[in-house]
Order: sequence, then structure tokens, then C-alpha cells
Amino acid sequence: MRLMHRYLWMSTVGCALAATIACGGGSQSTSQEPSAPAGTPAGQKVDTATAGDVKGVVTLEGTAPKNEAIKMNADPYCVKANSTPQSQETYAVSDGKLANVFVYVKDGLGNYVYDAPTETAKIDQKDCRYHPHVFGMRVGQKLEILNSDSTLHNIHALPKANAEFNNGQPIKDMKMEHTFTAKEVMVPFKCDVHGWMNAFVGVLDHPYFAPTGADGSFTLKSLPPGTYTIEAWHEKLGPMTQSVTLGQKETKEVIFAFKAPAAASATD
Repeated sequence: MRLMHRYLWMSTVGCALAATIACGGGSQSTSQEPSAPAGTPAGQKVDTATAGDVKGVVTLEGTAPKNEAIKMNADPYCVKANSTPQSQETYAVSDGKLANVFVYVKDGLGNYVYDAPTETAKIDQKDCRYHPHVFGMRVGQKLEILNSDSTLHNIHALPKANAEFNNGQPIKDMKMEHTFTAKEVMVPFKCDVHGWMNAFVGVLDHPYFAPTGADGSFTLKSLPPGTYTIEAWHEKLGPMTQSVTLGQKETKEVIFAFKAPAAASATD
């Protein structure tokens, strides 16, 4: 009888321990994947019937610094291709509106999924400048890099989250393609042959981005209802963010007001 009681006691304890371990008891901890915002199941597509837009403008308060003049004397082709004096595009300002600012949704999209882009993003090396100067594209989207000039260019990308590449294009109309594999804001480009050439691309895993036009305007179309952090990025002035709450079929307008940097003193 004692042996039977002992056997029953050990069986009961063993079952209890097994149940405790199976349920995650003791000092063990469990981790969970980040959950989507309420009403956004993982893998859900945006319902365009209820989506809205965020529109706005980017301004520059104060006097913009003078853009640096570009000297192209090292390449006679570049001189011939530009009949007027050239300068950098750092501060592209018209009537207080700032162009070449990259505006995008930085946070708040949860676990929405999006169709893969079918169009190809493009950057052209024409008249010894990059066109466009600032643009956006998606992770996994093809980027076509074209040399429209009859002179040697090389495009040198300097990302941090993606792989660096540096490709020469010595012949007019040469093309190459590249695909970024990770989101990154922003990836700078430069030409090692022509030191004045530079451009920037924002690489995102969603379609809600836009560079500002000559009038400083931008539109982020077909955003689902929710609260978002919108960021505006400028190559010299840095980033600026705003929180925007968007209702169903609602259009919100926002203004990003950058301040011009203080002029350097005469002793600097």
C-alpha cells in the first residue's frame, strides 16, 4: 500500500509540473509580436472607400542662404551643356515656399499591406546634374539610372541600411537598375567624377510619401483613418514632425514651417 500511495503522489506531482511548464509557468516569460492599431488586423489592405488625404505646404521663414555656385570648368562638356551659371539646389525657395523637401508618414500605419509597385523609379544624369534632386521609392522597387550625357558619370550611393554601390556610366544613354532591400530615409547619391552632383532618395515600405514641388506643396493620398506622425526632411535643415489624426474620407491640411539658419557672422 505504501508503494502504491508513493507512486500515486509522484504521478500527481509530475502531472502538475508538466501542466505548469506547458502553460508557461515559473520564471519563464513569453514575447509577443507588436500588434496593429485597433481595427487594423495584420495583413489588411487599405479600404480606399474610407481613406482620406493629407495635404500641405512647406515654408521657409527668414532669408534663405545663398546656394553655392557650381564651377564646371573641369569638364568642357558640362560647361557647354549649361549656358547659364549654375548653383546647388539646397535652398529651392519661391515666395517663401520650400521645394525638395521629402514628406512621408513616419509612424502610425500598423500592419497594413500594400500592392508591390509596378512602375520603375528613375534618376537621370543630364547636363551634369541629377534629375530629380529629391525623390522617393519603395523597398523592392526597381530604380533605373540613366546617363543622358556624352561624358563619364558614376553614381555612388552611400546608404546606411542598404548596400553601397558605385557604378560608372561612360557612354551616353547607358542604363542600369538597382533595387533597395530596406527602408531608409534618406539615401544620398554623389558623382565621384563631378563633385557638385548630388541627390537624395527616400526608400519606404509604404506608398505615403512625396517631395515638395516648386510651390512647396505635397499630397499624401488615400491614407486610412488613424493618427500619424508625418515627417518633413530637408537636406540641410533636417527633419520636422507633426501628428495628424485623419477621419474617414477626411482631408487634413498641414504646414511645416522651417526657419532659415542664422547668417554667419563676419568673424566666422
